Amino acid sequence: MLSRLDHARLLRYAGLFTWAVMVMPLWVISGPVEDGDPISSVGAGWHAWIAWAMFGFSFAWLTRALDARRVSIPDYVLLALMIGSAVALSYYSNTGLGVLLLMVAACVLPWLLPLPASIAALVVSVLLVVPVYMRAIGFSLLEAVMQSLLYAGFNCFVFATGYVARQQVLARDEQRRLNAELRATRALLAESVRVNERTRISRELHDLLGHHLTALSLNLEVANHLVSGQAQEHVSQAHTLAKLLLSDVREAVSRLRDDDAIDMRATLLPLADNVPGLRIDMDMPQAFLLDDPERAHVLLRCTQEIITNAVRHAEASLLRLRYCYEGDAVLLEARDDGRGAECATAGNGLLGMRERLAAHGGTLQVETSPGNGFTVRLRLPLGDGVVVQEAAPSVASPLSPQAAPASAVVPRRHPLEVP
Repeated sequence: MLSRLDHARLLRYAGLFTWAVMVMPLWVISGPVEDGDPISSVGAGWHAWIAWAMFGFSFAWLTRALDARRVSIPDYVLLALMIGSAVALSYYSNTGLGVLLLMVAACVLPWLLPLPASIAALVVSVLLVVPVYMRAIGFSLLEAVMQSLLYAGFNCFVFATGYVARQQVLARDEQRRLNAELRATRALLAESVRVNERTRISRELHDLLGHHLTALSLNLEVANHLVSGQAQEHVSQAHTLAKLLLSDVREAVSRLRDDDAIDMRATLLPLADNVPGLRIDMDMPQAFLLDDPERAHVLLRCTQEIITNAVRHAEASLLRLRYCYEGDAVLLEARDDGRGAECATAGNGLLGMRERLAAHGGTLQVETSPGNGFTVRLRLPLGDGVVVQEAAPSVASPLSPQAAPASAVVPRRHPLEVP
């Protein structure tokens, strides 16, 4: 059963369990005061119970979908409330119970804050218990500092445990993303190998069988004029069969040539599988074929870069990718629901996309504004290497069920040349 739980859920359940068992000592110290009982004489009023309940609510809310959530301003408020309620529990109960809850909070700090901010929050939470020890429990300054340092060691250990778990989740997510890219690259390689093999077979049929059958047909035609009688009838039949065979070979070569295009659906769809924290909606023509392996590779790498930017920089949860034909070019429009920015800063990823597209006469446009995500539009001219077929309704996009735009048919024939 535990093998089915990921790191985030294990930390969540362990923290909630620690918070729940805190009921027992709170109940004990909240009971009637008995003479000579040092535990019951401490006392815990309703303020301590409120602080305990506020910590549980804040922790449960912050740790829901911990490894896939986007931290917002209300989450920062709840985080401060969680730390403050743990300190308040120690203050109102006159015990160190709140410090135990600070350990629980220290475990989730690396999941909610960047590393410098999480370390700062950890230090602040440790320092806050010093005046609590001095005022509520009656420790001296030295005793309060020593006690807080003792608990600080445990807090650091729990914090490191949470940080390691967070790094493992990030490494797993990165591995899943790279595996998706590897599957897409493998699909493109398989398509390229298939195209090259079909081209080789068609060339062999053309160069060997085609020319030999043509020579055979010419020789039979000459023989038909040199013989007479029953022999001429057999030569004429052989000549007819040779021409039919030559026609069949020509048709087979033409079919092989017509089908030597790369299926971009099979290449691009693996990129949308199992991307951590991002839902990808791909809308493309049902028959999405490119004849040029280099341009297919450019489109694949640009799509990979767009997905990577949406995950790493845009902090988006949804990315829409729309592919369509426009004349002799392929258009890609990508929109995400990320945080956006004042202006699009061209990093190595965008520069690499522009260089790849520019090598084939393509263009790239990026639009963004705060709170409206990023919109990327690229145009990749196909030149002579375009195979556009009538597109059936797209089934790749569950959020965009409309039919993909129909495109014109660009015929491409490679018949056998008869000398």
